[in-house]
Amino acid sequence: SKLLTEFPFHDWSDEPDLPFGQVSIQLYNDSPKLLRDVTSLLYEVGRRWTEQMSSFYPRVNGKLPWGYLWAITLPCQECGLRFPLVGRYELRRPSAKKGRNNASDIVDSGQSFYIEVDRRGRGCKVVVHAGPPQFAPTLTNATGPNGRKIAGKSAICPGCGHVHPLELHRRLTNEGQAEDQLLVVAEHGDGTGKVYREPTDAEIDAVREAEKAVRVLQKVTPFLPAVPEERIAPGNNNIIGPSIYGARTYGDFMCGRQTLSFATLTRTISEVADELCMGMSITPHYAQALAGYASSVVARKIRRSTRGCTLDPKLNKVHDIYANQGSITFSQDFFETGIGTGAGTWDSLTRSSLSTLGNLMAGIKGTSVDVVRGSATSMPYRDGSVAAVVTDPPYDQMLAYADSSDLIYTWIKRSLYNVWPEFLLTADEFGCQEKGEEIIVKRVRGEAPKEHRTRAHYDSKIAQAFTEMRRVVEDDGVVTIVFGSGDPDVWQRLLAAIQQADLVMTGSWPANTEASNHQGKANIETTLTMSCRPAPPGRSPGRKGAVEAQIQAEVKRRYPDWERWGLAPADMLMAAAGPAMEVVGRFSEVLDATGDPVDIHTFLPLARSAVQAAMAVEVDHHPLEVFDARTRFALWWVRLYGRQTQAKSELRWQALASSLEIDNVRDLVPDSDGGVRFVTATAFDARVTDESAVIDVALALAAASEEGISSMGEVLARSAVSAEDAYLWATVKFLADRLPASDSDAVAFTRVLRTRDGIANAADAVVFEVESNARKQKIDDDQLRLL
Repeated sequence: SKLLTEFPFHDWSDEPDLPFGQVSIQLYNDSPKLLRDVTSLLYEVGRRWTEQMSSFYPRVNGKLPWGYLWAITLPCQECGLRFPLVGRYELRRPSAKKGRNNASDIVDSGQSFYIEVDRRGRGCKVVVHAGPPQFAPTLTNATGPNGRKIAGKSAICPGCGHVHPLELHRRLTNEGQAEDQLLVVAEHGDGTGKVYREPTDAEIDAVREAEKAVRVLQKVTPFLPAVPEERIAPGNNNIIGPSIYGARTYGDFMCGRQTLSFATLTRTISEVADELCMGMSITPHYAQALAGYASSVVARKIRRSTRGCTLDPKLNKVHDIYANQGSITFSQDFFETGIGTGAGTWDSLTRSSLSTLGNLMAGIKGTSVDVVRGSATSMPYRDGSVAAVVTDPPYDQMLAYADSSDLIYTWIKRSLYNVWPEFLLTADEFGCQEKGEEIIVKRVRGEAPKEHRTRAHYDSKIAQAFTEMRRVVEDDGVVTIVFGSGDPDVWQRLLAAIQQADLVMTGSWPANTEASNHQGKANIETTLTMSCRPAPPGRSPGRKGAVEAQIQAEVKRRYPDWERWGLAPADMLMAAAGPAMEVVGRFSEVLDATGDPVDIHTFLPLARSAVQAAMAVEVDHHPLEVFDARTRFALWWVRLYGRQTQAKSELRWQALASSLEIDNVRDLVPDSDGGVRFVTATAFDARVTDESAVIDVALALAAASEEGISSMGEVLARSAVSAEDAYLWATVKFLADRLPASDSDAVAFTRVLRTRDGIANAADAVVFEVESNARKQKIDDDQLRLL
């Protein structure tokens, strides 16, 4: 926060010039002093660090490699061979590129490698080759003796073919039997981008020397080892991936050379900061700023380091360890960037950081802010003294902010301990960031002591925070809250906390601010910025029916804006919470017909159903509301999501909005891939009767379509639905059009449509046969009675 909102606004012109030489990028003379000095410092840090690490990253043929592909190795439990666990052999994708001077097109066939057993040395070596992979990797899906797929990726020994299931090779890694092995080197080619090769003997020797050097690193301070010994808290297996594979401290995340590299880099930053403070007349505040910007590059570098960082063969880049947002990934094969240039290196990250700072400072206006660290539940301000409070509270259990960033914290404090001594102060028992007051719901996996960050903790603390905001804000002030969640329970609890704080919503704006999967939870793409104000005195009670009518009218009024802004229907559903709560906030309370108060969350499903009404969805020219409730639910779901998997919470939302019990529609949207998805016709198991909903008949027809017209006729006959029923054929046509063209059900529904007349005739034949048999049976029964 200080790097973004405080330091860029200061006047640093009285600070002396830095003693470092010219840097390798062009800077205009009129660039702000802060930008010039940060640039000079970052390149000086990079120069010193590169010099100290150069013997551990040797040049080959005059070139500094971009990076290095590693893998952990384990001993085979059958033959004893130590082999690397590799999940992908592809290194670079094939592509068409221009030759030199753009003279001709050449085809780059890409590169791959494979693991070969060295029979003489009883080890494994790597063979890099052109083209796509030729063999299956050593870490892959496997089948057991019974022919069934073994859960997870199995490690397969290249020597004897012995299969090590996930449970086994995870246990071996946890027991400390894993070792790191350098497999492939990536360097800059001549006109072909990145190229890959086997490591040289000199590079293997350099790795061994680095592993020796990291073991004898001196402490940063008497109480702070050079390599983080801060422990990973129990119960973090779902947040800290390496902890599942034997990591016990935050210093266990890297191979030996990468650990040495980060220890050297952080020490270099702290040494440069000491020089600035002791050898020059630079103020401690400016030394803080310069060291802070250097450490921010360290934080970015960590995101593309550790055993969670993998190679992207398509883009020739390295993946972020936070690929799953709030959880740190782990990979048995991983990528280490070197001391040269290329994606993820200090040089690359320095350039992009300076570009960001330069853009921030271009034409900068305003004044510096004061950034302080404190608690939202206890703010150091007088009552009614603040015009606005802006907050983006945690989304319940979506992210464990402190736990997932402890890795960065442990390295940052080693580079900043001398100029930001507060980084050394923590009450956390494991030496990491304090979490006592963190307002989240912590999902625990693995053995752990009692976790205090429970749902009750979250609800209590978030209510305290909103109440505190209400205390310090002026009577005509504003509290803005940015929030998003796919879980109706979370929304209900948040809105209850806002109401408890005596705040009412007076405005709301949806925005696409979030994206991608959060640890298997809801994919939140739209959040709601809610403008809240202290509840005005003198509000009168409202009646439920009148409030519902106002909500529907307000959603209808805003729908054109949402459509113009490009919000998808699913995003509009979340946005509808805003106008609903604004209407509710106009009243002191909402009463039902008997005079009892109505909970505010009652109106969230109503708001979502109002979106459906505002969209005026038609199914083959029939308004959606004219279909039976179960069919209406199914068609609306397909309209929103097609065949895509959604979070289970979305099923709860849609059931509530449709005024249906979730059990009444569970068979239409069963579990799939960790979420829920619209059922396929072949998996649909409902028996069609004369009481079946239209959607049930449509799915049964699609399922029977492969068996022929007579089978479809039997379905239609059992349903007692007329062959001319417009709603049935509108439903079939809607599903045929809305499901993906390649979807087997889309094909089946199209087949049903094309044979509509034949199905009707077949159904008539079935009905005729049933009626004939019934008449014949009646005659037989009558004759028996006469006898």
